Formats: sequence, C-alpha cells, structure tokens
Amino acid sequence: MRKGKNKAEEDFDILKTNYKKLRLTIKTARLGKTSLQWRQEIKE
Repeated sequence: MRKGKNKAEEDFDILKTNYKKLRLTIKTARLGKTSLQWRQEIKE
C-alpha cells in the first residue's frame, strides 16, 4: 500500500467528520441554542 493513498483517505475521513460537526452546529444554531444550553436545560 502507498502512504499517499492512506493520507488521502485520512484527509477524507477528517473532512467528513468536520462536515458532520458543521452540519450539527448549523442545526443547533438554527434552534438558537448551543449544546451547552441544551445540556443545562436537560439537567434542570
């Protein structure tokens, strides 16, 4: 196996992970609350 391909695959995985986090952040922002605020509400 070539290291170049592994690096590309790793970069792609990181990109996918970051994209998922970004989507989640956008969804949360749309609701007008941060995940921290949600956690505090759930605890109460």
